[in-house]
Amino acid sequence: MNGERWLIAGLGNPGPGYAGNRHNAGYMTADVLAGRAGARFRAGKFRALAAEGRLAGHSVIIIKPVTFMNESGIAVGGVSGYYRLGPDQIVVIHDELDLPFGTIRLKRGGGDNGHNGLRSVTAHLGTRDYYRVRIGIGRPPGRMDPAAYVLRNFAAPEAEELPLLLDRAADAVEALLTSGLAAAQNAFHSGPAGGDGS
Repeated sequence: MNGERWLIAGLGNPGPGYAGNRHNAGYMTADVLAGRAGARFRAGKFRALAAEGRLAGHSVIIIKPVTFMNESGIAVGGVSGYYRLGPDQIVVIHDELDLPFGTIRLKRGGGDNGHNGLRSVTAHLGTRDYYRVRIGIGRPPGRMDPAAYVLRNFAAPEAEELPLLLDRAADAVEALLTSGLAAAQNAFHSGPAGGDGS
């Protein structure tokens, strides 16, 4: 499969005020992956910061949309269209409320589960059949509104574990590129957090 290129999109909100938010776990993972690929983010086309390099033996374009989360699809749709990439060459990394903190799950397709970034990506791509790497951020405590919770920074004990979690999320992306979805799921769904493989 010579010349296979992948688009890896880390979702988040731009600007320093959001940088440490739970909702920015995708952005943070994109930074880790760009470091591994030896690539720097530059202002690119389609309202995205883009870093191009090689990862797991593949040519990759790693992007961070510079729109707000609910318009992430502008960048993902624009870049994938420009490079003529199908949904089987697109990986979206995002935070997931329905997974405990520290859990990594991979899947292809499915709904957006109330995630505005995914909703936008699906709308702009016209399909749900792209890959997702989901980073568990846990449910909000008590009766806190999830919309407020995702815009809070990680709590101190989580922040200590965060570099390890982001490394695992980046490992999961590389495993997906190297070994395919089923093998990557096997490797990561039995991870430290246990879980039911959903």
